[in-house]
Amino acid sequence: MQINTIPLILKYVRKQNGYSQSQIAEILKTTQQQIWKYENENPKYNQEIPVRHIVTLAKFYNVSADYLLGLTDVSKPYPRANPETFD
Repeated sequence: MQINTIPLILKYVRKQNGYSQSQIAEILKTTQQQIWKYENENPKYNQEIPVRHIVTLAKFYNVSADYLLGLTDVSKPYPRANPETFD
């Protein structure tokens, strides 16, 4: 099975790290039912995940936000840019 949709990626990363939907709900300060909606592929039940949750999960799992969004297959987070380079 190819993991190429946000719901499948969220579910895959959660399971790979050994967490339940309830545990992730606690981290995101939401409900298990909401996590189920984020991970559900059926358009009838699926709900988009807010950016703040993507950022929290990327930091928690130590992966890039692009990986969670299905924009890259590389899970390693990007190095932080030096703020001085933006002058």
